[in-house]
Amino acid sequence: MEKYSGKLDLLVLAAHPDDAELGAGGTIVKYVNEGKKVGIVDFTRGELGTRGTEKTRSEEASAAAKILKLSARENLGLADGFFEHSKENLLSVVYAIRKYRPEVVLINAPTDRHPDHGKGAKLALDACFLSGLRKIETEDNGVSQDHWRPNTVYHYIQDRFIKPDFVVDISSTFDKKMEAILAFKTQFYNPEINEPQSPISGEDFIKYLEGRAREMGRIGGVDLGEGFILTRPALVNDIFSLK
Repeated sequence: MEKYSGKLDLLVLAAHPDDAELGAGGTIVKYVNEGKKVGIVDFTRGELGTRGTEKTRSEEASAAAKILKLSARENLGLADGFFEHSKENLLSVVYAIRKYRPEVVLINAPTDRHPDHGKGAKLALDACFLSGLRKIETEDNGVSQDHWRPNTVYHYIQDRFIKPDFVVDISSTFDKKMEAILAFKTQFYNPEINEPQSPISGEDFIKYLEGRAREMGRIGGVDLGEGFILTRPALVNDIFSLK
């Protein structure tokens, strides 16, 4: 997709390409449809995945970005499975946050089956704080970046169930979420692809995704939902607006 360097309303930070689609794809589409500018920054290229290659994963991420109608998507190129909570990696994420200046940031689940998800969540959360410190210096093409801290940061929920703090209604955007997920055709169910089987490549996993959305929807009192976790207590201006 074409490079975009303007301000985003919503930025999704993800350890792997496809994390954002799986955890928050319906929410992304919801806000794109409302005219918000939304982007994804993937930390790694998913090069250790059982199926596909680094090249196919990159192509699939680009295809999914078009389906979601993202304003921006980029990859930091950190080491899949081995990225660390280091100054260098924190500054890479700080750079991305300051580049896009989002109001809201969505990050990986705090704990999950894949250890990169928890590591990615910690890296992202700390970077969101550090990005607001004036004395941390970063540059974009030789120009000093202004400090920026998002208003709110939420965890999306991934493979392991975590009780959500709130649920977003994705009843009208679930089909587009699934279309974006299935753009990763080497990773998920595709009978035309001859690749090794993995825990997420079977048809049962697709059924599980719908089941999870219905489970979250039931919690929220809607047909289909995506759950999110607060990283700190939320300010509520009107308790009568909560459902």
